[in-house]
Amino acid sequence: MTTFDSREKAFENKFAHDEEMIFKARARRNRLFGEWLAGLLGLSGDAVKEYAGSVVAADLEEEGDGDVIRKVVADVEAKGLDMTASALEAKLVSFMPVAKEQIMSEVK
Repeated sequence: MTTFDSREKAFENKFAHDEEMIFKARARRNRLFGEWLAGLLGLSGDAVKEYAGSVVAADLEEEGDGDVIRKVVADVEAKGLDMTASALEAKLVSFMPVAKEQIMSEVK
């Protein structure tokens, strides 16, 4: 294997690792967001874990956060809570640094 091939393989491995970390961080962020929102929706016990899982699953429908926001806005409206989509999106975004920190602490 040439030096060029070795470098190319190293870059491919780094890219794959970075993508995996991004995926894990997004899933963790969505779980944290779902757990937070479950509390607002009045859920407790196993229902919190189940709801958080449904938020994580919603993110697999399409690229970006639109699928998650649509899901939680519908849930919030069904419960009669007064929260805007933009407020929910801001809260979702606020969980990303926490999720990244948790993921990085697990990797070490």
